[in-house]
Amino acid sequence: MKPQYYRELIVWQKGMLLAKQCYQLTKNFPMNEQFGMTSQIRRAAASIPANIAEGNARSHTKEYLKHLSIARGSLAELETHLILCNEVELLGEDSLKTCLVLSDEINRMLAALRKSLERRLDSK
Repeated sequence: MKPQYYRELIVWQKGMLLAKQCYQLTKNFPMNEQFGMTSQIRRAAASIPANIAEGNARSHTKEYLKHLSIARGSLAELETHLILCNEVELLGEDSLKTCLVLSDEINRMLAALRKSLERRLDSK
């Protein structure tokens, strides 16, 4: 059975978990990063489940696919920011690994959802 509402999607739930983790991690960043990395990480992280939700709410499959693509882009942006934070010692190795494991899982789930939606388009 197809989820009728975005909150039923496990990929959205995992995206929300990753965003929450990123908000928690950035609480410990120095104040001089408030408008730098803290803001960038939080915006990219929040964009992932937001675009999944928005795409799910759209009327057309092509629009849904577009928003899933944006979510994947935000996920790659987030990973890049987190890796950089680790390299400049704002983020510890364990925190980075935790986020990247979840990010990889979300990426695979987004790819599977995308493939499913593309099949739906092909069958029309």
